[in-house]
Amino acid sequence: MSIQIENKTRSFSKEEVEVFFSYLEKALSLLISKEYIDPAIRDTDAEISVDVRLVGTDVIRKLNAQFREKDKVTDVLSFPILDMVDGKLSAKLMPYDFTYSDDKKLLPIGDVVIYPEKARKQAEEYGHSIEREMVFLAVHSLLHLMGFDHENGRDEESMFSKQEEIMTEIGLSRSSEVDRFEEDEHPVGEILAHCGYCALVGRPNVGKSTLLNTISGMKLAIVSHKPQTTRNNIQAIYNRDDAQVIFVDTPGIHKPQSKLSEFMVDSSFRAAKGADVVVLMADGRFEKPASVEIRAAEMAKKLKKPLILAINKADAVSKESLLPIIANYSKIAEFTDIVPISALKDDGVDELMNAIIRLLPSQPRYFPIEEVTDQSEREISAELIREQILHYTNEEIPHGTAVEIDAFEEVLNEDAVDSYDRSLIRIHASIICEKDSHKSILLGKNGQMIKRIGTAARENIEKMTECKVFLDLHVKVRKDWKNRQVFLDEFGYKKKDD
Repeated sequence: MSIQIENKTRSFSKEEVEVFFSYLEKALSLLISKEYIDPAIRDTDAEISVDVRLVGTDVIRKLNAQFREKDKVTDVLSFPILDMVDGKLSAKLMPYDFTYSDDKKLLPIGDVVIYPEKARKQAEEYGHSIEREMVFLAVHSLLHLMGFDHENGRDEESMFSKQEEIMTEIGLSRSSEVDRFEEDEHPVGEILAHCGYCALVGRPNVGKSTLLNTISGMKLAIVSHKPQTTRNNIQAIYNRDDAQVIFVDTPGIHKPQSKLSEFMVDSSFRAAKGADVVVLMADGRFEKPASVEIRAAEMAKKLKKPLILAINKADAVSKESLLPIIANYSKIAEFTDIVPISALKDDGVDELMNAIIRLLPSQPRYFPIEEVTDQSEREISAELIREQILHYTNEEIPHGTAVEIDAFEEVLNEDAVDSYDRSLIRIHASIICEKDSHKSILLGKNGQMIKRIGTAARENIEKMTECKVFLDLHVKVRKDWKNRQVFLDEFGYKKKDD
């Protein structure tokens, strides 16, 4: 037997895949041995081959639309290759039915596509393990690949009897549930959880983006030692069994110096206005709140939002020194919780998450459980390029630059089914600066600076996309762009109407 499993979703762990594979291997071997399977399948000198893909919401929906003309999110889809009816070949096997891989002769019988998150919900609903539900769906699909069909008026009872027999023989017996494959699909957001939005506010460079990256487990917000790194609100989505928190990382609250700065401050206010909970992040190295923290506390009070104080960089100070900090901050607001954390070292973050979740309403999830951000790869790529500008250039340059993605082209593999299966991404981007002298610095002697920025950014984009990336950077001068609305709109810094 040759079973290839490709896991395209974060909702099914490597350990779960290994258990699933072992059961699936037993099930396929058992199925092939049954008397109702055409002997020509068993007697061939080739290995029976099945490809199994574990996918997310978007992919399963696209496949349903493309091949079934239904806008649905189903738990499983099967795509037979051989022409079979009730386990029997409709025609003699031909040489073109076989393939070769690593000197092995293979007989592909079809592809199986499973949506693990829906399987997980169904496992909870029926009161058994996710492994059993996944194998149940796979066995159901293997029977489809062998020409058994319960949807077109054929012997439904016989197919489910065979399915139950195989499940029992591999040690995963369960009661038959014939009605589970009827057309009553459950929407993604149907399961209730503590779900809502949380805005992170505070002074520039206090560690909001670092916390967001720690929570999300991937690099969504750029991190720099220079202040005012974040310009747009960036959403990261945190999921656990009983909760979904949509974090909004806002630009640091500061005194506006340009129209761009006005946009950044306005973005912070809007994020807090639309949130269910506001987290004020403070720097544990400073004993008293500054004007920016006071303004943030006043903003939360004005909007009547529950406010949590997260004292970041608590690992840099003693526990005793936290007491006066807590006392001083308690004077500016009534905090529902005060939690010392280290966003960089992931200390105290679980306690902060629990404090946030307690304040969220019980309602359906807003986003599918495998999603970690509402930002596109195009948007994150622009931020990762800007991060390297912040890293490599001096104080005069960084905040006078913007990055515009001119083209984001995906090259798919020849046999690609969806946009996950890419061989290359070509990105053409423009770095916008304010002065000709800035352009010279960004280019560097013999183009060395732009090459350094491009190489570092490309490596981070490849980690994010899990794909090879060709990155082409150009530098353009736009005089005083930070104060010209036409350029701010063009680069995505456009104020939204209420």
